[in-house]
Amino acid sequence: MSGLKIALAQLNFTIGDFESNTAKMADVLFQAKQDNVDLVVFSELAVCGYMPDDLLDYPSFVEKCEHALEAVARACDGIAAIIGGVIRNPGKGRLLQNAACFMYNGKIQHTIAKTLLPTYDVFNEHRYFQPETNAQVIEYKGVTIGIAICEDLWDVYNDFEYPVSPGQALKDLGADLIINPSASPFHIGKQSQRNRVFGGQAARFDLPVLYVNQVGVHTELLFDGSSRAVNGNGEVVIQAPSFEETVVYAEFANGKFSVGNSVPLDTDDTAQLYKALVFGIRDYFQKMGFTQALLGSSGGIDSAVVQALASAALGGENVHPVLMPSMYSSDHSVSDAETLSKNLGNEAITLPIKNIYDQYLETLSPVFEGKPFNLAEENLQARSRAVLLMAISNKMGYILLNTSNKSELSVGYSTLYGDLCGALSVIGDVYKNQVYALARYINRNGEIIPRNIIEKAPSAELRPGQKDSDSLPDYDVLDELLKHYIEERKGIEELITMGYETAVVEKVVGLVNGSEYKRYQAPPILRVSAKAFGKGRLMPLVAKYRSR
Repeated sequence: MSGLKIALAQLNFTIGDFESNTAKMADVLFQAKQDNVDLVVFSELAVCGYMPDDLLDYPSFVEKCEHALEAVARACDGIAAIIGGVIRNPGKGRLLQNAACFMYNGKIQHTIAKTLLPTYDVFNEHRYFQPETNAQVIEYKGVTIGIAICEDLWDVYNDFEYPVSPGQALKDLGADLIINPSASPFHIGKQSQRNRVFGGQAARFDLPVLYVNQVGVHTELLFDGSSRAVNGNGEVVIQAPSFEETVVYAEFANGKFSVGNSVPLDTDDTAQLYKALVFGIRDYFQKMGFTQALLGSSGGIDSAVVQALASAALGGENVHPVLMPSMYSSDHSVSDAETLSKNLGNEAITLPIKNIYDQYLETLSPVFEGKPFNLAEENLQARSRAVLLMAISNKMGYILLNTSNKSELSVGYSTLYGDLCGALSVIGDVYKNQVYALARYINRNGEIIPRNIIEKAPSAELRPGQKDSDSLPDYDVLDELLKHYIEERKGIEELITMGYETAVVEKVVGLVNGSEYKRYQAPPILRVSAKAFGKGRLMPLVAKYRSR
């Protein structure tokens, strides 16, 4: 068996930006030729970006994808490449297939279509693609290469087992090496999951596995790269960094990869979470052409963490906090928010809302007269702030960041057209206790977020003496319950059997189910958990259920 020098091209593609995507690949191919590389491997659907969703329904989009593949193939003169793209299905079924194209001598020599099409959580590939039913291998420079696209190597690693194993089929055809071009989204715990998958499959088939993943933000999905080379004994011998564009070289000879340069991945959940969210904000803004962020700064923990994350992502000078105190805002909340802005290098704006709020009440007095203060007046304050924030956004072109956390979004502890406003929800997939962990991580080298913000009891400050604990269980209990119910899909009776009080379980589950209509109208949420609100959790609005 001959040897190969292989480049793992872990790049950040933009959906539909064919010109930029192909230019990136051409640059990598040019440099790889100078470095005597034999084969460059790019990620799944590299030419068009993953996942284009209903853009695939437009014939013009598919044509551009085909032309882009042909253009990159012309750059494969004296070097081979594996590039993901969309091809037309030659048989019956769906019109398209998700394919990896093997290119050499300026042409597409082979196309390998994806067999296992994920249709769960955030994935819906069966909507667009026809699955492949026949396996094939490629002979190149004395090495028999098997290509298994992303899910094709996850046949036994989900909550279910697929009826076929593409990896086993490639093994049976005599593959010396399995290459896995992927678009594998990040969530906390994904690294250890990948260790089990790639180490397990390499050992299962006694074959080396080369995994190449993209990086970047595609709507709410974060892709972290973390590409790697794994030998047949399950040992990771080459590891690319997370959340960075990079090209890593691997030497394959005598049936295995040589040990190469590796970057240790963060194993601490909070460190991973911080890195993911900072990257997510930065890449979202860059791809959307935004430069300036805006947020409401309350002096509370949630807005403080979002403000710090945004400043790390965009630079303090590009983040514009707005302090909007009311008659219920404590003095220390205002001073804490001012200190935070100073520490981060933000130029804060202060716009008190009392006069606006009073004017609203005066206008509404014919309707509200004789009725006690309640949620309507509380929400009116949140909506007064949203009006100011959106006015600034419109006038200045700043992009409003939402600061609601996952605990709040879960139980509806938020105001439609108030604190739910925003173009991007930064911590909408981060539970309250994780927010506190992030704050402590941000302060790991010195106090950035004032200690008082971290230590004081959380409050919306919409009425005198208000605390979150007046309406919700303690966050230690609430967050555990929410994780069991939302991410682990445990029902009411199971939660009670686990030892949680019946009244608390009934209340929390009722709040989650009853708040679905709010989440339908929330901004896109950066996904960092295995079960985030958004496209990965589709629940009916018009329904009656208790999730037993």
